[in-house]
Amino acid sequence: MSDFAANGQTAPSIAFFPLTGRRDLIRRSAVELDRLNGHHAVNYWRSVCRSLGDELLALGCPEEEMRVEIMDFQAAVQAELMWLHRGEEARG
Repeated sequence: MSDFAANGQTAPSIAFFPLTGRRDLIRRSAVELDRLNGHHAVNYWRSVCRSLGDELLALGCPEEEMRVEIMDFQAAVQAELMWLHRGEEARG
């Protein structure tokens, strides 16, 4: 029995900083994706998502939570891409 269970406490959990809070990374990813085309964009995007997933897993993030974080990050980058293009449409 662990010390936590012996004391009637639950094991501590780690709180992970959400990927959606990493605004600089979201912006950089959106700008880079906007610049790239075809398989270059796909390879870049896979590399970013894989790297972030590996980072979270290495920190002890459960796989299911990691997947949710990656999906939320992808949505944030997509929103950033739309915001970037909205600015272009207003100027054009």
